[in-house]
Amino acid sequence: MKIAHNVPNHFNFWRTVYSHGWCALSPFAVDKENNHLSRILELSSGKKIIAEVAQSSKGKLNISTTTAISVKDKRDIVAQVSTCLRLGEDYSEFYSEAKKHKDFQWVPKAGAGRLLRSPTIFEDVVKMICTTNCSWALTEIMVGNLCKKLGLKVDDRGWTFPKPEAIADTSEKYLRKEIRAGYRAPYLLELSRKVAKGALDIEAWRTIDLPTNELFNLVRSVKGVGPYAAGNILKLLGRYAYLGIDSWCRKKYFEIHRNGRTASDKVIEKHYKPFGKWQGLFFWMDVTKHWYDKKFPF
Repeated sequence: MKIAHNVPNHFNFWRTVYSHGWCALSPFAVDKENNHLSRILELSSGKKIIAEVAQSSKGKLNISTTTAISVKDKRDIVAQVSTCLRLGEDYSEFYSEAKKHKDFQWVPKAGAGRLLRSPTIFEDVVKMICTTNCSWALTEIMVGNLCKKLGLKVDDRGWTFPKPEAIADTSEKYLRKEIRAGYRAPYLLELSRKVAKGALDIEAWRTIDLPTNELFNLVRSVKGVGPYAAGNILKLLGRYAYLGIDSWCRKKYFEIHRNGRTASDKVIEKHYKPFGKWQGLFFWMDVTKHWYDKKFPF
């Protein structure tokens, strides 16, 4: 089954896929040889399918799956892929602002700015916690273990991302030993149990009517989510007023703006503050600009 879907103006498929590291984390995968992004999806009908996504020469999004699907399944697939690629979001204001600044005029031309995200906020938050205070290699190991050990296998080609209930039914010891989550284990366990019990409606965060600072505090209230993780989770919710600074970003900023000399986070924040509600996205565009020279930057 193949599905063709329209995309918004200034949409660039590969720049969205490679907007940050999520494309390298299961259940996402990039097939560089066949030129597509694959994603294992769980549909509301109960089916688990592998969707292969690419952009055609005519600009449309092509979604393929070898699984027989119904009309309802098709709508579900399109909705989830659209969520991941941020197809329903309007970046015209962001691009207008970028055109005013010489250093960022490349952004709308490249179709940059959309940050790949997961079908669920739960998955995004779990993955973000797995990026804290560790190497990217360990993040890949933790997320891979979560899928392989607690997800559901699909066609010998991969595993789904585990549901909150699957993680909630484990123990801190299991998460430390089998997932290699380390100090993150109790945080992942508490988050999963709250979501599984309905004590935390995490999926409402994408549509919740709260000022950005209050949403930031709400996200920060989840144990294991510090300022860095909260700032980046907000970007995946469509809020960009926080930078979400980590050691990698600091190093890139120092290289770009200070000839390698270090500075405090307050100095970095002051640099991007004039960009207002978009400052976090301009910050990310700045430190990742070198990625846009290649189709597959990593």
